[in-house]
Amino acid sequence: MSFYRWDGQDLILECHLQPKASSDAFAGLHGERLKIRLTAPPVDGKANAQLLAFLARAFAVAKSQVSLESGLQSRLKRVRIQQPQRLPEELALTARSP
Repeated sequence: MSFYRWDGQDLILECHLQPKASSDAFAGLHGERLKIRLTAPPVDGKANAQLLAFLARAFAVAKSQVSLESGLQSRLKRVRIQQPQRLPEELALTARSP
């Protein structure tokens, strides 16, 4: 299984979130999920909001085109990105690594 799949023109990402990191960044793979580090703490939905904003910037879409499908109160999340306009270079490199 891969950390991403296509659902029509939408991209579904399986993520492992690391809140309270020193910077916002893709951090390779964590098992079969894409690890994403965020500076926001995991309280009051702050990390979820920052995750959606981070992914919107990374995939060049509006924040309204990024939605959390599962994992509201978990580090393990499934995110839908509607019609991504670009794929981040870090993501392409992670997808190719053995």
